[in-house]
Amino acid sequence: MSTELTPDLAEAVQRGYDRRDRENMAPTIAYFQALLAEHPEHPVLVYEVGGAYDTAGEEQTARGYYERALALGLTGDVRRRCLCQYASTLRWLGELDASLAVLDRTRQEFPDSDAVRVFRALTLNDAQRPDEAVAELLTVITTHPEVTDLGRWAPGLRGLAQWLSEGRPDGD
Repeated sequence: MSTELTPDLAEAVQRGYDRRDRENMAPTIAYFQALLAEHPEHPVLVYEVGGAYDTAGEEQTARGYYERALALGLTGDVRRRCLCQYASTLRWLGELDASLAVLDRTRQEFPDSDAVRVFRALTLNDAQRPDEAVAELLTVITTHPEVTDLGRWAPGLRGLAQWLSEGRPDGD
């Protein structure tokens, strides 16, 4: 099965997002469920249903859809997004080790993804590993000093990120 969306399906997905009300996700969930019913087992649509449940705060339901979408063979950027959301859902469910394991594998698959690092930082923070969380965020920020006003501080902050990620060697 192809993980690509046809132009018509891509438009339909966008319509779902355009109509989304984060305060009342029931219509969005129903919309994506109906779309999935028309295209059963399409991995991207399975993922989109999961995302709608996730936005509604129904993490346990979202988890099942994310796992199903991944099993159906998501690829490319939509796979990266699904893995980030899945790891975030695991974090919300209190499964911090599982979340980190997903993010560590995802980082190997998508080594240049800032999103993976940010979601990993959130999980590290919840796991009471604040130095590692700050190190992840500093790495993201200093990778793009041209879009911040960090300028000449970027190399020093990268060094601080390394030091924190190594457990503060030679200091407390």
